[in-house]
Amino acid sequence: MKKPLYSNTYKHYVLGVLVVVYVFNFIDRQILAILAPAIRDELLLSDTQIGALSGVAFGIFYATLGIPIARLADRYSRVSIISICLSIWSLMTAFSGLATNFIQLLIARIGVGIGEAGGSPPSHSLLADYFAPGKRATALGIYALGVPVGILFGNLAGGWIGEIFGWRQAFFLVGIPGVILAIILKLTVKEPPRGYSEEKPADTSTVPFRTVLKTMWGFKSFKYISLGAGTQAFVGYGAIAWMPSFLVRAHDLSIGEVGTALGLIIGLFGGIGTLLSGVIGDKLGAKNVKYYMLVPAYGFLIAVPAGAAVFLVDELYLVLAIYTIPVFMVNLYTGPTFAMTQSLAPLAMRAAASALLLFMINIIGLVFGPTTVGIISDLLQSSMQMNDVESLQMALLACNFVYLFSFYYYFRASRHLETDLNSSKQ
Repeated sequence: MKKPLYSNTYKHYVLGVLVVVYVFNFIDRQILAILAPAIRDELLLSDTQIGALSGVAFGIFYATLGIPIARLADRYSRVSIISICLSIWSLMTAFSGLATNFIQLLIARIGVGIGEAGGSPPSHSLLADYFAPGKRATALGIYALGVPVGILFGNLAGGWIGEIFGWRQAFFLVGIPGVILAIILKLTVKEPPRGYSEEKPADTSTVPFRTVLKTMWGFKSFKYISLGAGTQAFVGYGAIAWMPSFLVRAHDLSIGEVGTALGLIIGLFGGIGTLLSGVIGDKLGAKNVKYYMLVPAYGFLIAVPAGAAVFLVDELYLVLAIYTIPVFMVNLYTGPTFAMTQSLAPLAMRAAASALLLFMINIIGLVFGPTTVGIISDLLQSSMQMNDVESLQMALLACNFVYLFSFYYYFRASRHLETDLNSSKQ
C-alpha cells in the first residue's frame, strides 16, 4: 500500500491553522459592527453610511475579487495566496483605527474586503485535497467554525477594548496579530498535490472562467444552493451588522455588554450548529445525499418565527434566549453547502467554484443585507416618523422573513443533488 504523504495529525494541524485564519477573517470583519455605535457618534454617521461600511464598501470588493484570486489559486500556491491576503486584511483593519471621517474609514474597509477575498476559496480547495469526499463536509464544517468563533472574539474583544480604550485602539489590537499568523501559515503549511485526497492525477490545466460558470451553473442543485446561501447571508449579515446597534438602542446596553452577550450566543450556539452541520450532513448524506440539503432547509424554516420573536418581545433576557434558536438553526447550512460545491466541481476549478458560490453569497448577503437594513431604518425614520429604535427594529423584522426563500431554494436543491453528483463524476 502506498504510504500517504501526510499523516492524519498533520492534516488536522492544517485544518486547525486554516480555522484560526478564518477566525481572524471574521474578527476583522465583525469588529466594525460592535464598534458601530461609538463610530456613529464620533464621526456623525447615518444608519445608511454604517450599513454601507459593512455592506457595499466591503462586500463588492470581497465578492468580485474572490473570483480572480481563486483563478490564481487554481494555478499557483494556495498557501502563498492565503498568507499574502491575510497580511493585507490585517493591516487594513489596523489602518481603520486611523480614520477621521467616513471616506477614510470607507477606504480602509474596502482594503479589508480586498484582502479577505483571498481567504476562503483557496482554503476550501486546500481542504478538499487534504480530506476525502466522505469526510469533507465534516472538515469544511469545522473550518466554518471560524465564523461563529470569529464573531465571538470580535464581539468580546471589540466590545470591551472599545469601551475601555476606545474604538481606534480596538482596530489596532485585533489587526496586527494577523500578520504574525500569516508568517506561521506560510512556514508550516504544505501545498498538497491537487486531487490528492481522491487519488486522482493532478490537474494543472487552466480553465476559462466562462467554463467554470457554465459547468457549475449547469448543475441545478448548485444554482439553488447559491441562491439559498445568498438569501441566508442577506438576513445573517444584516443581523450581524445591526444586532449590536439594536441592543444598544432598544435595551440600553453598553458595547461591552453587547459584545459579551452576542459573542457568547453566536460563538456557542452558532459554533455548535456549524460543527453539527458537517457531522449530520456526512452521517445522513451517507444514506441519502438529499439530506445534505434538507437539514439546512428545515433549519431555515424553524428560524423564521424564532427570528421574528426576537424583535417582538420586550424583556432583554427573553430576547437573548430566543435568539439562540435562529443562530443555531441557520448555521446548519455551512458544512453541507461548501462540501457539496467542492464535490460537484472538477479538480481544476475547485477554488473557482468556491469563489463563485461566495460571490453569490456576498453579493446578495454582504452587499445588500447590512445596507438594506440601514436604508429601511432611515426611510422609516423620515417617512413614518419612527425613532431610531423603532425603525431599526422594523427593518430587522422585515428582513428576517427572507429566510423563507432560503428554505425554498435548499428544498429544491435536494431534488437535484444526487443526479448532479452522478453527472459530475462522468
